[in-house]
Amino acid sequence: MAKTGVFSSDPTVRARAVELKRELQRLVRTIVDDDDYSIHAVDRAKDAICGLRELMLNKRSTATFKLHQALSCPEEFKCPLSKEIMRDPVILASGQTYDRPFIQKWLNAGNRTCPRTQQVLSHTVLTPNHLIREMISQWCKSQGIELPSPVRCGRDEGITEAERDRFFSLLNKLSAALPEQKEAAKELRLLTKKMPSFRALFGESIDAITQLLTPLSGSKSQSSVQPDLKEDVITTLLNLSIHDSNKKLVAETPMVIPLLMEALRSGTIQTRSNAAAALFTLSALDSNKALIGKSGVIKPLIDLLDEGHPLAMKDVASAIFNLCIFHENKARAVRDGAVRVILKKIMDGVHVDELLAILAMLSVHQRAVEEMGELGAVPCLLRIIRESNCERNTENCIAILHTICLNNRTKWKVLKEEEITYGTISKLAQDGTSRAKRKANGILERLRRDINITHTA
Repeated sequence: MAKTGVFSSDPTVRARAVELKRELQRLVRTIVDDDDYSIHAVDRAKDAICGLRELMLNKRSTATFKLHQALSCPEEFKCPLSKEIMRDPVILASGQTYDRPFIQKWLNAGNRTCPRTQQVLSHTVLTPNHLIREMISQWCKSQGIELPSPVRCGRDEGITEAERDRFFSLLNKLSAALPEQKEAAKELRLLTKKMPSFRALFGESIDAITQLLTPLSGSKSQSSVQPDLKEDVITTLLNLSIHDSNKKLVAETPMVIPLLMEALRSGTIQTRSNAAAALFTLSALDSNKALIGKSGVIKPLIDLLDEGHPLAMKDVASAIFNLCIFHENKARAVRDGAVRVILKKIMDGVHVDELLAILAMLSVHQRAVEEMGELGAVPCLLRIIRESNCERNTENCIAILHTICLNNRTKWKVLKEEEITYGTISKLAQDGTSRAKRKANGILERLRRDINITHTA
């Protein structure tokens, strides 16, 4: 019997390894036996070797990771299908989030309903849930564990010479008359969505990104650009940014960030939403977080959040969250009015989960804490703790409350009345997460101390 080695413990990984090895054997035979072998065959063999290497590297950290996540992983980070922490979270048409390989398997089996809600799906496009991915990444870092990279279910197709020629032809058309520009931009949008190899071509080709932006940069103002042309160019930028090797190159291309910032302010709502999604994707790199934050882009993101268009809210919240991980960007967000806008949306019950996470990050900033106290955050946060079933939300709420009340003694009266009427903080001290218990007990200790001081006086 052939040895399966490190791949033997996971049937999915083992099957993928067997598939890659068979493909590699076939390609090597072709290369060795055929004097007229193609470059395409060599590239495919290289991809197969890289795939095997990736499986080997992922395997080394998976055992420890699975044990840790089984013990302490928040439920909202687990895929409803696999019951394991999501490595590649994606949003289904129903709005539910799943781990990509498991929901893809569900769809490949011919299912056209949401496994959780049984809702009939209007389409089967899977949208990356960047915010949940980043939250999972931050949780893993806080636990001292490494989130294994997603195991690819398929391989990227190599690009042919004809496709490469088509790529350069399309780039040239972006400098031509308007009808050709629109045709080229539309096709590049579709190609970069469907084919990772086309995304990679932009990173390999000198000035390709600059050429892509020609229809926007050549106009005196973006308001004069055809809306559908602008949407196609901005969406292509988003598609390029998904490719990890492109992130630094795209962000550091001089025209990109200013054009994305302008796209946040004008154009179709899809254009504005995709501009926010591109900024989030680019800010996965810490160096890009700093670069994007310095550009002044946080203010138009907050303005778009304030507008509250349902189509843009999640992408905008994701971008703000990711940028505010970088410390200097917290101060910029507070200066640009983030606290007022975010708190208003939370009070209205809009995207509470995502916005509470941002508010918790901003609560390390003194001015943010002062604004929260002034704008009525305390009763709002207490109400969420009472009514929410989400552990992460209650944890964020009590952490923010702890910070507000340590900085503003006038808020202790509200906490005392809440505790007397509902016992909210005591319940959280008993039933919350370890962090929530710690913060709740800290508040209770201060409340008891104040009561003793009052009695003594």
